Amino acid sequence: MSLKIRLARGGAKKRPYYRIVIADSRSPRDGRFIEKIGSYNPMLPKDGQRVELDMDKVKAWLAKGAKPTDRVGRFIHAIEAETWKWEASNNPKKGEPGQKAKELAAEKAEKEAERKAAAEEAKAAAEAPAAEEAPAEEAPAAEAAAEEEKSE
Repeated sequence: MSLKIRLARGGAKKRPYYRIVIADSRSPRDGRFIEKIGSYNPMLPKDGQRVELDMDKVKAWLAKGAKPTDRVGRFIHAIEAETWKWEASNNPKKGEPGQKAKELAAEKAEKEAERKAAAEEAKAAAEAPAAEEAPAEEAPAAEAAAEEEKSE
């Protein structure tokens, strides 16, 4: 039986309160636990008593083979660093976006590329008529001159 030192949620909706418990790793988060060894109230200010832990019980359970979760490991390390050495976990897949988010990002990039191409074409078209306008203005003058010659 693998034991975990983990958080069990309590409290009302949008008012979380957690018990720090020893539980079998297979039991549900808020389900059966072996012993309560502390509490965590995230609603309190950071400089207050957010975390309360019985360090004697923590040391005893760690000696018996219980492993804390990442969050509880941080709490233990913050209270007494020599009891538990917390190391940042490395899970690069956790931060990776899901399939749908990847598809949406690809569509957005495609639309952005199309928008930039259209903007470049419009810019080129705006510059090109300035060069073409001079011959275009001469053409009506030449036509007017030709008409004058015909009427004479």
